[in-house]
Amino acid sequence: MSHPSRRADVELRLPADSAYVSVLRTTSAGLAARLDFTLDDIEDLRMAVGEASAMVLEAADDGVDLTTEFWLEQQAITVRVSAPGVTPELAAEEDFAWQVLTTLATEASATSAGGSFAITLLLSAAPLETGA
Repeated sequence: MSHPSRRADVELRLPADSAYVSVLRTTSAGLAARLDFTLDDIEDLRMAVGEASAMVLEAADDGVDLTTEFWLEQQAITVRVSAPGVTPELAAEEDFAWQVLTTLATEASATSAGGSFAITLLLSAAPLETGA
């Protein structure tokens, strides 16, 4: 999976420091709420974005920005978290952090190119139940 070819609907740049991950998680939750995600889906997104951020921060150079891009769809959100840094070994399927991501996200991928490491997540909203 790669990020969509169109420009991101929302882009957030923060210092690549774990102290700012809560801002990113809150932003993610707010965007998902605007897309009418369920509370469970919003929490899954918050956890997935937090885990992806932690993985990217491990590889980030000192003093760089953590860039997060969001592509918003009717029933889905794609999030790409990236930062310039060393090229880590891409997460193995057996890695616990990667298992968490792939459990929470509909799709997840990790890429390393041009001196930057990125994790891209796609989360689809559960269909809303309509009561009679």
